[in-house]
Amino acid sequence: MIYLDNSATSLIKPKEVYAAMADCMKNFAANPGRSGHRLSAQAAVKVLECREELCSMFGADDANRFIFTQNATESLNLAIKGFLKKGDHVILTQMEHNSVIRPIFTLENEGISHTMVDADIYGRVNPNDIENAIKSNTKLIVVNHVSNVCGTVNDIEAIGKIAGKNGIAFLVDAAQSAGILPIDIKKQNITFLSLTGHKALLGPQGTGALYVGDDSLIPLKTGGTGSYSKLSYQPDDLPDKYESGTLNTVGICGLCEGIKFIKKVGIENILRHEQDLTQILLENLSVMKGVSVQGYMSNSQRTGVVSITSDKKMPSEISELLNIEYDIATRSGYHCAPYAHKALKTYDTGSLRISIGAFNTKIDIEQLSSALYNILK
Repeated sequence: MIYLDNSATSLIKPKEVYAAMADCMKNFAANPGRSGHRLSAQAAVKVLECREELCSMFGADDANRFIFTQNATESLNLAIKGFLKKGDHVILTQMEHNSVIRPIFTLENEGISHTMVDADIYGRVNPNDIENAIKSNTKLIVVNHVSNVCGTVNDIEAIGKIAGKNGIAFLVDAAQSAGILPIDIKKQNITFLSLTGHKALLGPQGTGALYVGDDSLIPLKTGGTGSYSKLSYQPDDLPDKYESGTLNTVGICGLCEGIKFIKKVGIENILRHEQDLTQILLENLSVMKGVSVQGYMSNSQRTGVVSITSDKKMPSEISELLNIEYDIATRSGYHCAPYAHKALKTYDTGSLRISIGAFNTKIDIEQLSSALYNILK
């Protein structure tokens, strides 16, 4: 199969990821930090190693501020629901994933208001529009770094400066950018950084993280932490404050190796590879009659997430034909981001999403392009 659904999850992982997970499962998959024996200690060391790799990759100072979660959805829920209080106001954008939209809309019932800032037809949000939406009670700005629908990159550095200037916390959803684009927590003034391990970070499913830059964040869950066990209340120490229950040590070992692989290869080389393939795809799509590309036609302001529509067939039909007749995996629909489709003018149909990953090749793109031409000619 030609796999082009990397925005949902990366299929191919570095061989080191598989090896690390198997090694952990067979040799030291004890409960990290819960016991004094060597297997528990070894598991705890590997968990700390992954925190330190995250800390290094994203320009932070304290590895213990990276809290492990199951996925980006859990990270975003923790940041949003744990930070905002009754009477607060939050700014989000039209390009957000439902993992942001649904928690924020749910908080309306708790007296927390929001403003959704529009994006342009390319899926880009103007930082000035975010600044103009600030109110006296604005406590949080939430921005999707890269659209999971059209791949457009938002200027999180400019938005971070606006947040910092106004004393507002800044939450960045990096589900589609971490592992592809450089992110610097200090330079971009990020308070909370939401990460998923199973996409461009090349780790397994069931792994994610949240960088916590504000200690006022209230945990979503409480319970056993392996520390301060006599206390009836949750400890305040990081990362224990936010990590009740047994961690996914096996998955974290895999995630750690995915991050190491990215550092070894060079994030700039991964980005260049994906941009080169994206440019080939965009050029091929540009000569197909009746095909519309959502987002930019240049790869300079986008990643390898490319959505298209056609006046000949619905996105679901195209995706099904690619799967059945050509063994090519893509995704059709609304991609859990309905307001993004309103900005991109595809709300009535959704789109066919082609998402390129680190292990795709030029041959993959040429075969996809040929298949699309045959389906739509």
